[in-house]
Amino acid sequence: MGSLLLPGPTQVPHKVLMAGAAPMVNHRGPEFKKMIDEMTQNVKKVFKTQNDVFTITSSGTGGLETVVANFVNRGDKVLVASIGNFGERFRDIALQYGAEVQFMDFGWGNAADPAQIKAALDADTNHEIKAIFIQHNETSTAVVNPIKEVAEARGNHPALLIVDSVSGMGAADLRMDEWGLDVVVAASQKAFMAPPGIAFVSVNERAWKVAEANTNAKYYFDLLKYKKNLAKGQTPFTPAISTIYAVYESVKMLLEMGIDDVIAEHYFRRDMVRAAIRALGLDLVAPDEIASPAVTAIYAPKGIDPIKLRKLINERYHVVIAGGQGKFQEVAFRIGHLGYVEDLEILGAIAALEMALHELGHKFELGAGVGAAQKAIMSHRIK
Repeated sequence: MGSLLLPGPTQVPHKVLMAGAAPMVNHRGPEFKKMIDEMTQNVKKVFKTQNDVFTITSSGTGGLETVVANFVNRGDKVLVASIGNFGERFRDIALQYGAEVQFMDFGWGNAADPAQIKAALDADTNHEIKAIFIQHNETSTAVVNPIKEVAEARGNHPALLIVDSVSGMGAADLRMDEWGLDVVVAASQKAFMAPPGIAFVSVNERAWKVAEANTNAKYYFDLLKYKKNLAKGQTPFTPAISTIYAVYESVKMLLEMGIDDVIAEHYFRRDMVRAAIRALGLDLVAPDEIASPAVTAIYAPKGIDPIKLRKLINERYHVVIAGGQGKFQEVAFRIGHLGYVEDLEILGAIAALEMALHELGHKFELGAGVGAAQKAIMSHRIK
């Protein structure tokens, strides 16, 4: 078994894996109620919110569909701020539910511009825009968005601010209540260090009023059902009990480490990877000021196929890194550094990348990237 350095699913601590192997319980019984009540309170601390947080058995995309289904009526105008593949996914889901989408494409590799979002909202004098959809962290381009500034740019416009933090939560700073975010989505398989299968959706009181008036046809993803059942310590439908066991344990681990310290570690790992990549003479997709702490996107050297590069790294050195998505599929690759990752695993991945690049003909001094990563580790760890 090698290293899994993807932007999700991520590696899972042994303690969390073992928690997921516990025997089944009655999901309508007192043991499950105790567990989900405690887990929900702990997840709220990660979200930095006092609002409701609901546990939905689905992937992160199920969480994205949930928020569209519950907060957007057919014919509503919504603004989708996109910087990559997952912004486009929000657009596609909204269109599927009959929304009128004002699509603001800031370009792959860029961050959303709060000033442009403010201008679009200021122009909406009749308040036709009912919701703003935006990614906290865009894994396709390895860019983190300025969510706090976007929230400030919204000002007094009544549109809900709905944030996809599936890959951002626990890796990059997000303060739901302090920043006035209305709805936030996260998922278990990223910085939560747990297996896939759980989406979290947090909803504030302002958004609840919109959900209660929503007329979309929905059944499984109806948040009013989740709210009613959570009051009883249950979910409306059979949950992924084993994954909830795992998340229950992983969230306790995150809080024991301290969520702000966990986020700081993600930024350190980002900087470590970027230093190594620059030392190898490779180009990074995202500039420093908007670079994701969860994943780094890297352009392959000219003449080297990133798909072939990844295959070589996997088969020879047992390190799994991610390919480019969408328009970056044939030109870039990505190294995930979120969740349960140790310094030496990243160091090993850089070494594997170096050897594969060398074999494929990229010219550089062997050890340059490893050395840069080592220096970053020593300057950070040895005071």
